[in-house]
Amino acid sequence: MSNFKQYINGQWADALNHGTWDVLNPATEEVVAAVPFGNADDALMAIAAARAAFPAWSKTNAFQRAGMLKNVAARIRENAGEFAKITTQESGKPLVEAKGEWLVAADLFEWFSEEAKRTYGTVIPTNRNNKRSHVIWQPIGVVGIITAWNFPVWNLARAWGASLGAGCTIVAKPSEYTPLTAMLLAQIFDNEGFAPGVVNLVSGDAASIGNALMESVEVRKLHFVGSTRVGKLLMDKASKTNTKLSLELGGNSPVLVFPDVDVAKVAASAVAAKFRNCGQVCVSPQRFLVHKSIHDEFTRIAADLVGKYRPGNGLEAETQVGPLINRKQQAHVIGLVEAAVAHGAMVRAGGKIPFEKGYFYSPTVLAGVGSDSPIFSQEAFGPVLPVTPFAGFEEAIALANATEYGLAAYVWTNNLNTAIHASEALEFGIVGINEWAPHGTEAPFGGWKQSGQGSELGNDGIFEYMEKKLVSIGSL
Repeated sequence: MSNFKQYINGQWADALNHGTWDVLNPATEEVVAAVPFGNADDALMAIAAARAAFPAWSKTNAFQRAGMLKNVAARIRENAGEFAKITTQESGKPLVEAKGEWLVAADLFEWFSEEAKRTYGTVIPTNRNNKRSHVIWQPIGVVGIITAWNFPVWNLARAWGASLGAGCTIVAKPSEYTPLTAMLLAQIFDNEGFAPGVVNLVSGDAASIGNALMESVEVRKLHFVGSTRVGKLLMDKASKTNTKLSLELGGNSPVLVFPDVDVAKVAASAVAAKFRNCGQVCVSPQRFLVHKSIHDEFTRIAADLVGKYRPGNGLEAETQVGPLINRKQQAHVIGLVEAAVAHGAMVRAGGKIPFEKGYFYSPTVLAGVGSDSPIFSQEAFGPVLPVTPFAGFEEAIALANATEYGLAAYVWTNNLNTAIHASEALEFGIVGINEWAPHGTEAPFGGWKQSGQGSELGNDGIFEYMEKKLVSIGSL
């Protein structure tokens, strides 16, 4: 598509206020495209379109919806290479990561196309012979979807796929930093013949559009990916309209590395996991808690590997790690590293800005990070691998749980008892034992504590977008 616009009621549209926003390439700071930048007025128009389209779409049977979503998955797979270039330009991530993200998005649409056909009800035995009771699931209605920039299509696909598979219509608002990917996705739905109003995409002021979605009685559910601060604001607003929420908020994932592991192998895999998407991953390993007997060895190996990492433009084949999304995020990471050093941490690799242009920060390894350091308690969301030593199992668990967040945690050990006890003691919704990718399309995804609410994906993720109804027949 040559023109990136909003998609409302089956039409490509500019913002009603004629506002625009320049999408920048974070690697070059050059303008990639100018897109509409609207507000609540655009959102209200999209909500009205979604509400009008809901009756017909909700009555489209599950097999028909499934076929259409499978076609979306097929189109994504056919075009993933080309789409990835746009995603890399606006997000900065290496091209291979962007293409992989598009392919996983295809898997998500295919998954929910199948789950749409498996929203089974239940027959309930009753205590009276003249009575019959059963439970059915029905789509909740219009769903608002506000997503973050770190995974411009994966964040969309898991909510769009589940909502549409369930029979809901959607009003989606992507991040202003990565709207082009969302517009590419909307183009697929337009080409595949989804009825006007089933899929709506608005672009513009987050607060204004968010308020419109939360204040509308027509929007029955909101899916949000973003900060804990904004998530709490949405919870406050939801109390006024009783809007159902799915929230994926902040994370501060601990990694527990016990002394019985192959240190070299774990350190090498840790580096690869940490610097994916420049560390801008909600489930990114963040706080590396390494037993004191292997702390120095682990840090040395990691630093040697990280020192050879090549930052650069994601469109260049040799690039291993791209830029941060914007200047604000770059400044945030710089501040956390400087504060960590002030608190006694030692920079073993990186710790600098490698280029004059772009929002880059060198992949960095910090040794001897104390629990009083800001980088221990705050979500870095950047290319920094901080290592904190621990003495024993109980201390490791206490340090890991010493956070308001509870999305993901990781444990590396060859001791079965340690693995089991750690997995049960950690206060996180996702725990990976000897792996860096415990999440997946087929597995539930959700956080504890301040990391959100609701469980997406897996065999029950589609029910987040449906309502349970009891049907009871008496006097038979």
